[in-house]
Amino acid sequence: MPQVRVIGNEGEQLGVMDTRDAVRAARQQGLDLVEVAPGAEPPVCRIIDFGKFQYEAKKKANEAKKKQAVIIVKEVKFRPGTDEHDYSYRMKRAREWLQIGDKVKATIWFRGREMTHRELGARILAKLEHDLEDVGEVEVAPRMEGNQLFTIFGPRRHKKPEGSKQQAEGRSQESAAKSQAGGPQ
Repeated sequence: MPQVRVIGNEGEQLGVMDTRDAVRAARQQGLDLVEVAPGAEPPVCRIIDFGKFQYEAKKKANEAKKKQAVIIVKEVKFRPGTDEHDYSYRMKRAREWLQIGDKVKATIWFRGREMTHRELGARILAKLEHDLEDVGEVEVAPRMEGNQLFTIFGPRRHKKPEGSKQQAEGRSQESAAKSQAGGPQ
């Protein structure tokens, strides 16, 4: 690359110059010439302290990592013959996990001849979906993988305030009354 666009230490534009001249200008200031946008035409370089540049980039990456949300997937396992008490216990655990914001993977594990009665597992997952609909929503529809039928629930994010439902019903009743009276809507 014979020429580069150079940005100074304080962010000021030094213009397009020969690469050797840019390196020389950086050395005179006791700093480094760092290429920041190689895809530009001509490439963009900055005169900065490279060690400080690396440190700030690392610090910025760590800050972004701290703000990143960690998603935990917890699992509840069932068998086609799971009793009511065992089902309710596992459903309560799944409900707790969804309420604190974790995802839940519900797995039905089939062995031997149980594979011929997959509808039993599908019924358990449908019941679980119905029981958890107020706190979670299905993210991955029930599907088979080998001898396991599973689905993944995520916490319900879009809760509608109770008042909005009542207000909407009130508005629909008002509009129905106006249409019966023959007034404008």
